[in-house]
Amino acid sequence: MVQQLYLYLMEKKRILVLCGGKFAFPSLQQLGVEHFLCGVGTGKAESEVVQVLKRESANNGLPYKAFPDKESLSGLRAWIDELQPDYIFSISFPFLLSEEVLAYGENRFINFHPGPLPAYRGPMPLFEVLRYQEKETAISVHFMNTEFDEGALILEEKVPVRNNETYGGLAVKLSERIALVALNVAEMLQYGSSIPSSMQDEGQARYFEKPDFSDTLIQWNRMPAEEIISLINACNPWNQGADTLLMGKNIKLLTASLSSETHTETPGKILALTPREELAVSCLNGQVIHVPVISSDHGILTARQFASLKNIIGYAFN
Repeated sequence: MVQQLYLYLMEKKRILVLCGGKFAFPSLQQLGVEHFLCGVGTGKAESEVVQVLKRESANNGLPYKAFPDKESLSGLRAWIDELQPDYIFSISFPFLLSEEVLAYGENRFINFHPGPLPAYRGPMPLFEVLRYQEKETAISVHFMNTEFDEGALILEEKVPVRNNETYGGLAVKLSERIALVALNVAEMLQYGSSIPSSMQDEGQARYFEKPDFSDTLIQWNRMPAEEIISLINACNPWNQGADTLLMGKNIKLLTASLSSETHTETPGKILALTPREELAVSCLNGQVIHVPVISSDHGILTARQFASLKNIIGYAFN
């Protein structure tokens, strides 16, 4: 009983969270409710995110500072020295931290990476996990160094990936799960004298840059139907779907499903508008996918609306 009362009355560790947007909101809420949070910093966040965090930080008496670009990071070390946090958590913070900043304290900087390490290093592991049709992903917690996602691993929590899961759905799930993991790590730091960790296996390391057009473009003559659907899901909603070309115009496919139909046409051909008002599109190996929603210069349209703009049946995506 005395020990429990002692633990209850202990002063909470002070944790500064550096984040990149609303992905960190559940973690900020959890750490704030449990009185671990001592400040919030953002980097490259959207203006509405900055306004929300600035307002909520002020309402809760928390220091807040924005670091919109690499140049602004020159003031980060001085701000950390002013706040004197026990630990700094990074949750989708977009910038590398310099040796000067990391010199604030060994093993005080901890990153929460929404992907398995070291196999999925980089800024958007959710996209890569979905594109490569992984059955599970992970939340990887590691100490930070001067390279992206290379510090010693503290823990890794596996997270299953559902069939046809979209980038947006997986991001929401991981955002909520990271909040629980961040709270668990904070409590481990509160009551533990040290944190066990292990070096990453560099032989398994892969680093993925932020996806560009070549990554989001459907290759109809190379990708089987399942891979096309996975790419579409991996691009929804952040890229408004996977890219393709039709009659020289760039359009995006936001969702698709595998049909039991077969065909003998070249891949990418628009075969018909189905009774359910979806575009039937030919793929490799005689497979067919159905596409109900399309994004184009005309806006986000149903397949029927898109087909009504011009006669597209018989034309091919490329």
